[in-house]
Amino acid sequence: MMLRLSAAAPVIVLERDKFPRFHIGESLLPFSMETFTRLGIREKLRAGFVEKFGGEIAEAGGEKAAKFYFKDGFGSRTDRSYQVTRSKFDKMLLDHAAESGTEVREETAVESVDFDQDCVRLRVNTHDPGGVSHAGDRKFAHELRAKYLIDASGRNSVIGSKFKLKKSYQHLQKLSLFAHYQGLEREEGIDGTLTRMVRTLQSWFWVIPLENDRTSIGIVLEAADFKSSGLSAEEFFERAIAEQPLVRNRIGAGRRVSQVYTAADFSYRSERLTGDRWLLAGDAAGFIDPVFSSGVFLAVLAGEQAADVLHEVLDHPKRARRLFRHYERLVNRAMDVYLRFVESWYGGKEFIEVFLTPTDLFQIPPAVNAVLGGNVGNRFAIRWRMELFYLIVRLQKRWTLCPRLSLVPKTNGQTAPLKPASI
Repeated sequence: MMLRLSAAAPVIVLERDKFPRFHIGESLLPFSMETFTRLGIREKLRAGFVEKFGGEIAEAGGEKAAKFYFKDGFGSRTDRSYQVTRSKFDKMLLDHAAESGTEVREETAVESVDFDQDCVRLRVNTHDPGGVSHAGDRKFAHELRAKYLIDASGRNSVIGSKFKLKKSYQHLQKLSLFAHYQGLEREEGIDGTLTRMVRTLQSWFWVIPLENDRTSIGIVLEAADFKSSGLSAEEFFERAIAEQPLVRNRIGAGRRVSQVYTAADFSYRSERLTGDRWLLAGDAAGFIDPVFSSGVFLAVLAGEQAADVLHEVLDHPKRARRLFRHYERLVNRAMDVYLRFVESWYGGKEFIEVFLTPTDLFQIPPAVNAVLGGNVGNRFAIRWRMELFYLIVRLQKRWTLCPRLSLVPKTNGQTAPLKPASI
């Protein structure tokens, strides 16, 4: 996101951590690929990670499943994206920024931000390898000044905290438990690249193939359900997998090769995304649940748009307010698309019952597929079909338009081989 900006003005990236560092969010969407091409890293992605051609969603009872391939979505621009180990992927992006002329300062924490009429002032504390801050015993190492600030500091956003912008979605307070495995068998061809999801009554699982024979497996559930269990993260995770044949069978003879990690997936959004001399991007702007891999996609979208906006503002300062409003509308619209998708997903069994009964009627599946691939534009051909999809989901709550599903594994733990439909 910084390449176009760095051509117009010096850019400094302040990173609190030292890369590489562990992070969740391992599945990219195809509508980010044009951005990565623009950045000049597509070849690095292809060389370092597993290509991803779509996904499969199954219900936990083992009765129905559906596959979708990105090539079949409305307005598809590419048939693939990538499954990435985030520590490696994020390090690649940071190194590429430095190689392209951006000044990168790792282990540098932004302690406070203040705004003057003509600049932004940041107090930063830079880690010294000897263990002593550059400012001795003083709290702040030094001050930086910038014309504009893109805050991409995550859910604990510096700007968001300063202005108390975060608005939580209390009905979407989820928790993830996840780990890495090795030794899982994979299908031949493009089906071996798919993200697999299993929907239960109260949760859902992911199975994501990564490079070097690694597979990411996780479960997303209500945070309150985990807390009330009284179990450790490892105990809960192992029990959940043992109770889910579709996931257990996919692991087969594979073995866990990492600890069980936890991550709070509390959905939220900042009430403002721009202000005088600042923009929010990535998780600082908002986070709308990990389902459908929207997190990294929205971060990439916002980062690219923020850089483009600031590039134009630097050339035409008087247009700043209008351009910032445009940025805010675009990012909020993208988050709205996924928020509605997520709320329907968690709103009951009806979403999965309709989703797993694809029909060629009005070409609804290609529209749903497009959104799953990251097509969140304002294209009418997609919007009206998505409205029809949501209408069918609502009607399914009252009438049985599609076969009812239990979302509960068979009591004997046995499941017949699934024959997924195609979307």
